Amino acid sequence: MSRIGKKPVALPKGVTAEVKGQTVEVKGPKGTRTFTATDDVTLSLEDGALKVTPRGLSKRARQQWGMARSMVENLVTGVTTGFRKELEIQGVGYRAAMQGNVLKLSLGYSHEVNFDVPTGVTVTSPKQTEIVVEGIDQQLVGQVAANIRDWKRPEPYKGKGIRYKDEFVFRKEGKKK
Repeated sequence: MSRIGKKPVALPKGVTAEVKGQTVEVKGPKGTRTFTATDDVTLSLEDGALKVTPRGLSKRARQQWGMARSMVENLVTGVTTGFRKELEIQGVGYRAAMQGNVLKLSLGYSHEVNFDVPTGVTVTSPKQTEIVVEGIDQQLVGQVAANIRDWKRPEPYKGKGIRYKDEFVFRKEGKKK
């Protein structure tokens, strides 16, 4: 039995859901999101909550049960509060600035890095050393944050680079004489 899958996903005030076969569409104040589940689970709307049940006792059905429930919960969270990733830049001369739909990064290279922000996410730079990625799709927000971080990952000797706000970078000691 899936402990996660057993719990129904409650719909907060202002959020509506519509189930059509294996597809669930959730509408909320921040937008609309859809998810199509596999044939191993059944989606139903009961008493103002979305419920996911397995169609059999096979291993795949039990695996999809918890995963489908988590995906539906992420839809509801996305359209109500949204998802957010915060990045910070450390290093002398390293900075970020938004110009229209392009994030301009100065990261110690001989040129400036221009990162085109995809549709569906909002990237802001409240300070020169901070980047905030927000959106209603958790996967897209995380992927955009990871792509920005990949331009200059934090290095272990001086700690310079782009890191997540709560990330711990293990520091190494340099060479000794």
